[in-house]
Parts: sequence; C-alpha cells; structure tokens
Amino acid sequence: MTLVKFNNGQKSAVNPWFGDVFDSIINDSFLNDRFVNKVPAVNIAETENEFHIELAVPGLKKEDFKINLDKNVLSVSAEKKTENVDEGKKYSKREYSYNSFVRSFTLPEAADYARIEAEYTDGVLKLNVAKKEEAKIQSREISVK
Repeated sequence: MTLVKFNNGQKSAVNPWFGDVFDSIINDSFLNDRFVNKVPAVNIAETENEFHIELAVPGLKKEDFKINLDKNVLSVSAEKKTENVDEGKKYSKREYSYNSFVRSFTLPEAADYARIEAEYTDGVLKLNVAKKEEAKIQSREISVK
C-alpha cells in the first residue's frame, strides 16, 4: 500500500515537488516527537489554608523527582533514562530514551516555605504549600455601634 499526499491543488512557485519534500520532513511525526519540548500539564488551585499544585507525570517513580526551593521559586524536575537492551541478541540498532523536564513556580508571599509537602500517586505529583497564619482569610462578625 502506498500513501499519497495531496496538497489541494497548491503548488510551489519554484518547483512543484520542492514543497512536498520539505513538508514531509517538517511534518514527520518521528522528528516532531524528538524536537518538541515536553513538560507535564499542571493544575494550580488555592483553598483557604493551602495552595495545591498537581503535575501529570505518569510512568515515573517517586525517586525520579527532585523538588527544590530557592528563595520563593519552587522547582520540580525529573529525569528518567530507559535503555532497551537484550544481551542475548546482536543488535544493529539500540534505542535509548531520555526524558526530563523542569517546571518552576514562583510562590506568593502568603506561602509558608517551611510547610511544603509532596506526594506521588497514580501518575500525579501533588504539592501542597501551606499558607502563613496571617495570610489566611479570617472571617468575623463586626458589630454596629
């Protein structure tokens, strides 16, 4: 079976085949997967007592993560190296996979930097950053004089 690309009647002014060659190279999914910078999706929420940061990072172990706090910048990074090697066979090609990312978050002044917790379950890294006591919303009734 042969796949044929159609460009809906649009042709290059230089050479009709010139655009097709570069289009196939640029749109090749193999190249796109290799050159796209992949960072995990993140959800950030705020409650009365905490800030919640959730990162979707399936396929990693909790040992793969490195979480650092530098002043008010919280950085989450991970690196995973996978080698598919079978010693019993003679390969002419081996594929290595290196996946890494870094996401940084600037924490507000209301964050209590000493009370940050991290938990990794079911492919989601959950970070809970507690708020300082004075930053919590306090509600009270005000009497009229």
